[in-house]
Amino acid sequence: MDYPNGILVGRAHVPGHAHPRIVTVRGEELFDITAPGMATVRDIAESGRAADHVRTAPGVSLGKAKAVLANSVAAATDAKFPSLLSPIDLQAIKASGVTFVVSLLERVIEEQARGDNSRADALRTEILDLIGMDLSELVPGSEAAMKVKAALIEKGVWSQYLEVGIGPDAEIFTKGQPMSSVGYGAEVGLHPASSWNNPEPEVALLVTSTGAIIGATLGNDVNLRDVEGRSALLLGKAKDNNASASLGPFVRLFDGTFTLETIKNSEIALRVEGEDGFVLEGHSSMNQISRTPESLVAATLGTHHQYPDGLVLYLGTMFAPVKDRDGAGKGFTHKLGDVVSISTESLGTLSNRVNLSTKCPPWTYGSSHLLRDLAKADLL
Repeated sequence: MDYPNGILVGRAHVPGHAHPRIVTVRGEELFDITAPGMATVRDIAESGRAADHVRTAPGVSLGKAKAVLANSVAAATDAKFPSLLSPIDLQAIKASGVTFVVSLLERVIEEQARGDNSRADALRTEILDLIGMDLSELVPGSEAAMKVKAALIEKGVWSQYLEVGIGPDAEIFTKGQPMSSVGYGAEVGLHPASSWNNPEPEVALLVTSTGAIIGATLGNDVNLRDVEGRSALLLGKAKDNNASASLGPFVRLFDGTFTLETIKNSEIALRVEGEDGFVLEGHSSMNQISRTPESLVAATLGTHHQYPDGLVLYLGTMFAPVKDRDGAGKGFTHKLGDVVSISTESLGTLSNRVNLSTKCPPWTYGSSHLLRDLAKADLL
């Protein structure tokens, strides 16, 4: 199912309006609930009563929700009808990395391969033999983790990724700027310099300026393995490009039946379908995360760093695709036209088609444009 039952909030392009409209799903219909003072997802999140507001706000029907989702697919979009956008607006877009042991090992492999995917298969076997232990049982920053760190340094396989994977400090980085994320059905972008890359299916939390976690959505943290593997200092180039942050289809707000515990026990399914007939499937289990969502939020926001418009935080992924695509030992990389679908029972399905960042629609509508348009419409 593209969207679940629950209290859903998102944004949509609606013909006749210069600015994105705030929408929710009621039954099978999509409703426009944009109102003065509640004309951004940011304002709803910061109100202290987000779920109640979205559930009870007066609205105007935009038609069947499934029809709007169908019209949101880039190749089929008709501008005369509503289409979904990313479900967030003024929030900062943050991400946490190396939060699962499987992705931890793959990041080490990237680093050792120096961006050369032809070496990945052999390095995977070599590194697993050297480590010789199950890192998933380690609590990051614990005394046991520090002993493992010392042992790995002695073996000569220590890595900056092992540091953030089992060390005391989480990796938190800026995935993109406010208003830069794309939504359901949009194209997601790969930097044209990359030849080894992959989707990262993740849950992303909606967090208020006070640090309250009030909802969640699905995300694709598009990753360039060759670029980041050359140097971790290239993280910005590997992670933040046009259309490289996808979120959606909606933010589901927490209520009595959907909570953070639901997220902690979620199973995330990934399916990649290529125009060449290639199919890749995988799953991530959120109960395998090595740092709790609460600890990742605390590492992002607090007295050390404030976000007055709140944030969304990608929680990381345990899925690192290694299935060979173009021959034995070559592993996985995207091809243009791949359709990536990420789904959970509680959050629905986020689907996007892969293109080059230089070929995706350029990001031209920013925070200043939104605020000017809302002011003209007397909605601020």
